[in-house]
Amino acid sequence: MKKIKFLANVNIEQPIIEFLSAKGIDVKSVANINKYMTDDNVCELANREQRIILTNDKDFGEIVFFQKKIVWGLVLLRIKGQNVEEKIVRLENLLTKYSDKIINHFVVVSKEKIRFIALEVI
Repeated sequence: MKKIKFLANVNIEQPIIEFLSAKGIDVKSVANINKYMTDDNVCELANREQRIILTNDKDFGEIVFFQKKIVWGLVLLRIKGQNVEEKIVRLENLLTKYSDKIINHFVVVSKEKIRFIALEVI
């Protein structure tokens, strides 16, 4: 199984990035690279480096499904109230139980459930 690497979109909170790093997960932050990077450029960088995009931005659903942009994988955090602690708990649950299903999937993480939508394989 491939090792999971993340590209945290500019809207991902620093405590989430620190949580992933503390778990030994390779994570890069768009905010540290270029906080004005377009979504298309985020996708291109993630694909070039075989990284899963981690975002709070539901616009990536449109990019992937309507614009047919192929990505290595994407995790969309949809936690009401944008509670960082709750996001970390849900992300840890995802990584613990389903790490083998993240690559080549569009994953929506909410308080109630985790949805996996298979993506076209790169």
